[in-house]
Formats: sequence, structure tokens, C-alpha cells
Amino acid sequence: MSRNKLLLVLLGTSLLAGCAADYLHNYDTMTLASGDSQKANQLLQTVDPYNPASNNTKIEGDGARSVAVVQKYKLPPSTSGATTNMTVNVGPSASTSTAN
Repeated sequence: MSRNKLLLVLLGTSLLAGCAADYLHNYDTMTLASGDSQKANQLLQTVDPYNPASNNTKIEGDGARSVAVVQKYKLPPSTSGATTNMTVNVGPSASTSTAN
């Protein structure tokens, strides 16, 4: 085989392989979105699909309270609080055991 024929064969097979790769992406199975065409069409024809409250740009809130919350998360809690004294007893104590 001459070099030109070999290049022509390689070019032809690569073009056919490219078309076959696109065919492999088609499946005969159902997807999770199948059956939603009525809902999709209804949403496409809705005049204003957003919640009317989403246009409200005046969000109520207290600035001092917001600053206090941010400071609470920035600063670690103080360790000067009340300490808890906890005693854990494992096994019988010497005062409760009696010798027979």
C-alpha cells in the first residue's frame, strides 16, 4: 500500500469513528425527568414565575443584634464560666466492699 492510500484509509476510519461515538451517547432508557413535559410547558407559559415576596429588598433586621451574632461566632467563648465538678467511679469502692 502506498503512503497516500494509507493516509486516506486512516482519515476515512477516523471520520466514521467520530460519527459512531456520537451514536453511542443515545440510550433506550428512561430518565428521571421523563414525564415532566406538562409541568415544563406550564412553567414556560407562566407570566411571572417568581414569588412576589422575592421583590422585597427591605429585609427587616436589627443591626446591633446582627453585630452581636457575628462577634459571638468570631470570638471564642470565655472559660471564666462555671466549672462542672464531675466524679466518675469505676468498680466497687473500698468503703462499700465488705470482707466475709
